[in-house]
Amino acid sequence: MVHQHGDEHDIPQEHRVNRHGAWLPADHRVQHEWLKTQIEHVDKAGKKELIPVLQEFKELIEGNSRIYMYFNQMWEEIPLKKPYNTDPTGTKRQIRDYRHMLAVLNHIFTQAPQWTDAAFGVGMVGVPMVGIFDYVMATPSGHAAFLDPDVNRVMKKILNEWGKFLKSPKSAEVLASHKQGWFSSHALKDLMEVANAPLKTSHRFEDMYVCDPSAKYYGFTSWDDFFTRRLREGARPVASPDDDNVIANACESKVYNVARNAKLRDRFWIKAQPYSVLDMLGHDPLAAQFNGSTVYQAFLSALSYHRWHSPVNGRIVRAFVEDGTYFSEPLFEGPAGGYIEGEMSTQKPGEIDTRGISVAQGYLTALATRAVIFIQADNPAIGLMAFVGVGMDEVSTCEITVQQGQTVRKGDQLGMFHFGGSSHCLLFRAGVPVDGFPTPGREENVPVRGQVAVVKKG
Repeated sequence: MVHQHGDEHDIPQEHRVNRHGAWLPADHRVQHEWLKTQIEHVDKAGKKELIPVLQEFKELIEGNSRIYMYFNQMWEEIPLKKPYNTDPTGTKRQIRDYRHMLAVLNHIFTQAPQWTDAAFGVGMVGVPMVGIFDYVMATPSGHAAFLDPDVNRVMKKILNEWGKFLKSPKSAEVLASHKQGWFSSHALKDLMEVANAPLKTSHRFEDMYVCDPSAKYYGFTSWDDFFTRRLREGARPVASPDDDNVIANACESKVYNVARNAKLRDRFWIKAQPYSVLDMLGHDPLAAQFNGSTVYQAFLSALSYHRWHSPVNGRIVRAFVEDGTYFSEPLFEGPAGGYIEGEMSTQKPGEIDTRGISVAQGYLTALATRAVIFIQADNPAIGLMAFVGVGMDEVSTCEITVQQGQTVRKGDQLGMFHFGGSSHCLLFRAGVPVDGFPTPGREENVPVRGQVAVVKKG
């Protein structure tokens, strides 16, 4: 199975990147080709006035000595050697300073993510800002910059501004059937291959999702309207709705990790990325009850359904969004990082891990913007549990649609990721006899609202 069309073709090893969730193509050349096109457009168009929020970003960089240093050094810290000094076609269409970065961002903010038909295959760059920051995020100065509170405050403003565009009618133009459209034959094939795989169905897009195929853009009014599309009734049945010992999957997602006895506080920034429960749960007073907990984490494909659903019957105890970082990568992905045990990485000492933020899923649970929902399950064997929806990069808008005190049935909607999604976690307190989780390495997604675990009886 492929997550993007073109991933099944023979990609030379030097250009293949194993990316969780397929937010960027497996063939690194597709991403480079996309970025090259954006840079060429900017360079030919000449200097343009920055939109107000990017002008504010420029003023922050140039008006703060610390941040000015970060945004100059991060580009200088990218190794001046292959593959970083040229793109795969041998040209040097790359971003090498913050002024050029701002100009390219200025252009990108006039378009929604689109399907890319490149010479090396077909796919899409679902997170275009990551396409720009791909290498600098992993440099020492990039690491410091994207952890900086002042930078993240402006980043939030920038992403909110882009979010307004992605909710506008103009953003729906990428939902066409041409080669760069999300309803092209290649895009539809990939969307439905991912959607049909979990239950071995053969649905068409209009059978799976609420839409009108006879209308323009299938009836979707914006890019965000498409990305937060709703499932048709019956497309994802709730697992054993009357059995409180069966836990439903909260998100349509691929298994990343199952951890037992997670500590209340741990060193989440090291290569092993142990879960740090207090940080994951935003230092909420209820977090203390989750010392020694079981954590299930899975990540969402760029092509998947992005709404969250309750894993249990119960009551919402607390629900909030914890602001965090947007483009922070752990230092172990940088030039001094080396290998990650158990991962298929081509990174060598002195190089940047080209898989980017996709291998930092555990790290992100403690730092990225995230939605935290505590649920008091009706099943006393479960009691208090937690759901954490983790935003990634520009995909950091987490909308909670339930309120404190609200009763929910298993499978009911809890909220959604806007403009995509990253990963999510379910946390069960120590002593809860929960087992039967899917095994990490499973190729297809676990269906949302399907069985994800069981509570052992007796």
